[in-house]
Amino acid sequence: MKLSEFILLNEEDKKTAVMNNAVALAQRTYPNVIIFLFQMEYYYIEAYCNITTRAIDEYRVLLNTNAIEHYLDAIRIDDLLN
Repeated sequence: MKLSEFILLNEEDKKTAVMNNAVALAQRTYPNVIIFLFQMEYYYIEAYCNITTRAIDEYRVLLNTNAIEHYLDAIRIDDLLN
């Protein structure tokens, strides 16, 4: 799915697109939110999950690897190296 197509989706369709087409890479946990990082095509998506309601409150698109730098230590590549 192209980035322009993803941006135009409503929240429910974004959820479906991420769950069916994206690859989960990493997550960050904060007191009230878990942020999941996904890769889809040539861009990345952060899904902000409210810990209390367990609902996705927001999707943010990240366009390049500079934007995911703070995730790099959490992304496991051991299986790719063997």
